[in-house]
Amino acid sequence: MSKTLLPKMGAAALVAVLAAPLGAYAESNLATGNGALSANANVDFQITIPKFLSLRVGTVGATIDMVSFNVPAANVGNGTPVAGTGGNVGGGAVSAAVLGNSGNVSLQATTGGAISDGTDTIAWSQITTATSNPSLAAPVLANGASGIVTVNAVSGVVNQSATWTYSYTNSAVVPAGTYGGVNVNNGRVTYTASVP
Repeated sequence: MSKTLLPKMGAAALVAVLAAPLGAYAESNLATGNGALSANANVDFQITIPKFLSLRVGTVGATIDMVSFNVPAANVGNGTPVAGTGGNVGGGAVSAAVLGNSGNVSLQATTGGAISDGTDTIAWSQITTATSNPSLAAPVLANGASGIVTVNAVSGVVNQSATWTYSYTNSAVVPAGTYGGVNVNNGRVTYTASVP
């Protein structure tokens, strides 16, 4: 029987042959010798999270909810608050939610001016907003831009939801009429959330 013998290789040559295929990797380590061996290799990871901000007031989607107040004739201007009807929660209330990952969120409400019936007006200060969650307070409505409400982040993230319930304070006697409406007579409030 014939045998083909490989030529004898030195230890350095053997290491070079074994290490050659490892050269294509980002990092490799070869350990040789007698006894216990250990070889380490590192991998670096990176995760990129985009900055985002989400605000919802009312029904999810493109629906704009309507809140209405019907003041009884006997109570006009007597200071008895009037509860609303409508809103996606009902009873003159809407659900609100803010979600963001870039620190504190600033909330502001903007109107086109006092609510009108085409001739006479009612100040937005006559409509108040109560919240079910003090961490997500609603901006105080005004004729124009409201003040800023800050929603505080926890570990850089804001994730707050609440029910905002509107009331008409009914503290002034005003002329009869229908004030506001579906995007008419300054009857719309636009809420804006922003981050730096």
